Amino acid sequence: MTYASVYAASIADPAAFWMEAAKAIDWDQAPTRAADAQDDGIWTWFPDGRLNTCHNAVDRHVAAGRGDRIALIHDSAMTRKVTRYSYADLQREVARVAGMIAAEGVAPGDRVIIYMPMVPEAVFAMLACARIGAVHSVVFGGFASNELAKRIDDAQPRLVLTASCGLEPGRIVAYKPLLDAAIDLAAHKVPRTIVLQRPELAASLVAGRDLDWFEALAGAEPAGCVAVPSDHPLYILYTSGTTGIAKGVVHDNGGHAVAMAWSVPNIYGVGRDETFWAGSDIGWAVGHSYIVYGPLIHGCTSVMYEGKPVGTPDAGAFWRVIRDHDVDVFFTAPTAIRAVKRDDPEGRLLAEKGTGRLRALFLAGERADPDTLGWAEAMLGVPVIDHWWQTELGWPALGTCIGLGDTRTRHGSAGHPIPGYGFEILDAEDNCLPTGEVGDIVLRLPLPPGCFPTLWQRHAHFQDAYLSQHQGYYTTGDAGLIDEDGFVHVMSRIDDIINVAGHRLSTGSIEQIVAAHPAVAECAVIGANDAIKGMIPLGFIVLKAGVKATDALVAREVVARVRDELGPVAAFKSVHVVKSLPKTRSGKTLRATIRAIANGETVAVPATIEDPAALDHIYQSVAKTSMLEG
Repeated sequence: MTYASVYAASIADPAAFWMEAAKAIDWDQAPTRAADAQDDGIWTWFPDGRLNTCHNAVDRHVAAGRGDRIALIHDSAMTRKVTRYSYADLQREVARVAGMIAAEGVAPGDRVIIYMPMVPEAVFAMLACARIGAVHSVVFGGFASNELAKRIDDAQPRLVLTASCGLEPGRIVAYKPLLDAAIDLAAHKVPRTIVLQRPELAASLVAGRDLDWFEALAGAEPAGCVAVPSDHPLYILYTSGTTGIAKGVVHDNGGHAVAMAWSVPNIYGVGRDETFWAGSDIGWAVGHSYIVYGPLIHGCTSVMYEGKPVGTPDAGAFWRVIRDHDVDVFFTAPTAIRAVKRDDPEGRLLAEKGTGRLRALFLAGERADPDTLGWAEAMLGVPVIDHWWQTELGWPALGTCIGLGDTRTRHGSAGHPIPGYGFEILDAEDNCLPTGEVGDIVLRLPLPPGCFPTLWQRHAHFQDAYLSQHQGYYTTGDAGLIDEDGFVHVMSRIDDIINVAGHRLSTGSIEQIVAAHPAVAECAVIGANDAIKGMIPLGFIVLKAGVKATDALVAREVVARVRDELGPVAAFKSVHVVKSLPKTRSGKTLRATIRAIANGETVAVPATIEDPAALDHIYQSVAKTSMLEG
């Protein structure tokens, strides 16, 4: 079947389409109907089904005789160790960890916070929670204490699983003091924590509350799988909210499992005897869906990497992992590829040894500019596919389904709608905009399986934030257009559409032009307040390594490019050259923070920031009395 026919079937009769897809899952009680409709337009998928997600990710592969197949490869650039776990190994480890958790009184529906680095035990913990019907909430290891405290108060966990430390290039990050401070700050008092002591740094344990991981594990009896209803929460994943209150995005067991089973072979084109690597962190939605649940439910091999794209030890780190582990399909963020391109613009480290049997690179997490896409295509010689989704959706909504034989891509676009998703571009009055016009990107309700049904303990806020702006639609918060060939272009967040003297401009379209300059490694364009024009675009650029031109020359050339392509209406004349851009740990540039600094607003350091020093670069640049103007 072709992409076109599959997509048409998913839209014409979603109930029939997803009931067929649900056959890929083992059900303890098979669903007899696809969905129940709710008043707010959200469907409860497979409402009378019962299943266990851990069984689908682990045990059923062992039962099918595939226990010797490698399930998980843990590659740590920090410790220079590689560990491989077969599906049988994974079953044994997860069952033991599940027993350890259950011994602390954790029952189905109880929450467990996992505050750990990129180590195999973090995956065991996630699957162990799923095994006994507990709801896990993964929080980045090293996350700030006050932000962790907010998540503790919201989720009210019965147990926290943590590690003594995380490893970063050139430093060891002690996790336990951060967790202790968070527990002190939180109103909800966690009754028990279990601490994985890493050899690089031992943590002090609080008597009566903290247990040593290995000691607790030694006395645990392996636990079996507990069947839960399809709509039983699998996990809560917190994402930043505009109100300053973290939003707990909920994903259920049944719809999520079906979406994972469908997406890995059909979108990414990965076979069960192949290896998939999502170069992300388990603290993000990508890590949940495509390091842990997606590949394992499908039954292929997943790579888990503890390291960075550059600096561990160099810009060839990704290519080394791909070669060493025979990665077939790789998924990472555009910012990671830009970092590699910045440090090795000629691709010498890639050319030296190649990329083995890699046949496709997928990018997501932020908009992939055409220059980065073109560079990756030229260097790798394989399809480079931009695709788009959100924490709330849980799996891709736009892309190129290479598993369905689709090969169409277009620079600047995240692709075509994935089966199950219906896209529209609307104006503020809910009118559908014609081809090529920029407006609000929305999804027709109901959303397909795998998407969030609510926010944890905040269903009214869920309705207000996502469903109220455009009746009958889910509001993505992004702006963009659909072109004449049906490609969807996600240009920017809705609040990044700026009004310059009455002209609506997308900062994403300006960034696309800026990024094409041969000296620019990465960039951000924001809308700054202006007394005359209302707003004007302001650019920040990071130069590639080895650029010999002066900052002022590059800035003038960048301004000239934008003026040539967009004309004077863009009013683009100010460019700052900075050492780095502030980003989240997933690689998203903190444009709203940059915009606030440029407008002279007081800015709190975002909880998800990767390198706080990058904010100083922005402050110093904005504070200069003479900006680099063309």
